[in-house]
Amino acid sequence: MAPANLIIIMADEHNPKVMGCSGHPLVKTPNLDKLAASGTRFTNAYTNSPLCVPARASFATGQYVHKIGYWDTAHPYEGSVKSWGHRLQEKGHRVDSIGKLHYRSQDDPAGFDEQIIPMHVAEGIGDVPGAIREGEIPPKISCQKIAAKVGPGESSYAAYDLNVTKKSCEWLENAASGGEQAPWVLFVSLVCPHYPLIAPAEFFEMYPLEDVPAPAEVPKKNPDNHPWVQALRNYWVFDDYMTEESRRIGVAAYFGLCSFQDHNVGRIMKVVEDNNLAANTRIVYTSDHGEILGKRGMWGKSTLYDEAAAIPMIVSGPEIAKNKVSSTPVTLVDIYQTVLENAGVSLNEEETDFPGKSLFKIANAADDPDRLAFCEYHAAGAPTGAYMLRRGKYKYIHYVDYMPELFDLEADPEELINLSEDADQKALVAEFEKILFSMLDPEGVDKRAKADQAALIERHGGREAVLNKGSYGPTPAPGEKIVFIEHPEDVR
Repeated sequence: MAPANLIIIMADEHNPKVMGCSGHPLVKTPNLDKLAASGTRFTNAYTNSPLCVPARASFATGQYVHKIGYWDTAHPYEGSVKSWGHRLQEKGHRVDSIGKLHYRSQDDPAGFDEQIIPMHVAEGIGDVPGAIREGEIPPKISCQKIAAKVGPGESSYAAYDLNVTKKSCEWLENAASGGEQAPWVLFVSLVCPHYPLIAPAEFFEMYPLEDVPAPAEVPKKNPDNHPWVQALRNYWVFDDYMTEESRRIGVAAYFGLCSFQDHNVGRIMKVVEDNNLAANTRIVYTSDHGEILGKRGMWGKSTLYDEAAAIPMIVSGPEIAKNKVSSTPVTLVDIYQTVLENAGVSLNEEETDFPGKSLFKIANAADDPDRLAFCEYHAAGAPTGAYMLRRGKYKYIHYVDYMPELFDLEADPEELINLSEDADQKALVAEFEKILFSMLDPEGVDKRAKADQAALIERHGGREAVLNKGSYGPTPAPGEKIVFIEHPEDVR
């Protein structure tokens, strides 16, 4: 594959089912549909952790979270583990980012020549209360603030995305005029459709409420939830403050945000086409994780079910199979080899042991549904570590100290029927468990994550000091002030 320019566009919290090209009956994403038709769309793509910061650390380094220790949103990537950006810089390639990184700080050597209007974790610290995972874990009170306002309107995130899109278009126009020597890499990171579920009016109005399905109301203590999932639900309490009407409005707003996101992607694609960059530029579109969108009485991310763990993944450009839909499982760690191959940079000896493989190679090969996809979660609201394996039609979820789950995603795509206790599936469960234990020690990793988190809590004054400081909602956009909420009644 000949070296070429590369644009990586990352959304935040984009459920892969919420696109026209993936068959959604309502949502309009004409630009992503066009991108998919011009390249390859992966139907079984996964994050390596269903939470922004650890997912983005795996994306940057090509390694799993338990290997690199960026456990949660208070353990952000700071450049100490080499990224694909570092590798390209070593070879003299230009590597820039525009938009959300969710790393520690702009001052850290994260593998970019320039970080343009970057968004990093709040105060360079992140969500310290989310690292409290031992003992009784109080609910995240800022959920009430986020649930209090859903629907049409203006948000700092939408305004930020418009600026990210504008800066990206300007960067590409400059590159096309000879301002950058090929092959370069531009990482464009947009925040939408991440909550708050507030969509620009013109996009919200694309989805009349009478056409939008409202998530079913689910009891706060849901007997159908796996106990680990219920513990998570007790922390992420968005749905406690939702009504049937606000749930429907929230879904419509999310649909609108996906169309708004698509609109911004379309603006970037148009600049590529108008400036004759398409012949020598490949594009990757993905997201850091998905969105539950009211299913199981939950919103946001953090579970290992497909609504949170699955992501969109589309690759397009020269020498990539066109109008192809691939069932081969892929994950964010595959980006590492993808970037290096795209630039014509060979893997070094250490990198040959990394778990990923170039998405371009996978796109151009025959489908391999038995390839393994791996995801894990060690963060806010989780009583213990959880690990997911996807191979073929089956998904296995291992919870430390809890019974596992096994799903047949062909027969049960909504993951409602746990087969792990079925007598005729015992051998398959044992096989998945053997694979997992060959990769890591689940209990050992859980203890290591909690030890790191306990040390972090102590550095910030201990459990009571951290809890007394309060909670905040989504990470503030650049220039926006962080506001801590100490009590639910503080929400206005």
